[in-house]
Amino acid sequence: MSYDMMVFDPAVAPRDAAAFLEWYDAQTEWSEKHEYDDPAVSVPALQAWFAAIVEHFPPMNGPLADDEDDRPEVTDYSVGQHVIYASFADSVAENAHGLVQVLANAHQVGFFDASGDGPIVFPDGTVVIPE
Repeated sequence: MSYDMMVFDPAVAPRDAAAFLEWYDAQTEWSEKHEYDDPAVSVPALQAWFAAIVEHFPPMNGPLADDEDDRPEVTDYSVGQHVIYASFADSVAENAHGLVQVLANAHQVGFFDASGDGPIVFPDGTVVIPE
């Protein structure tokens, strides 16, 4: 099992709950024309967030992955231009949840708890509650 969270570019994400969820569904179809394991494809704020999070939760795939690392902190990331989706092991979910939020705030990106169906949090303090 995994616990999934997503950080996103607040400049392009809709602020209406229904529109955001439609946008989220479109983003997670992974239809952009690139591989989804390289943070270089993301906007700068998401790249910075990724650089910070992988210090604690290293990537399972991509150019920064270490095939020898089998710790539970190793995380499956799907990296798009405007979103980074992270699937954390359940055993590290609580620690990951807090750090993802702290780093999202520090790097001025949005946060969505995809597994918890929680609120959509924008860096300006706007909170959107999905229905």
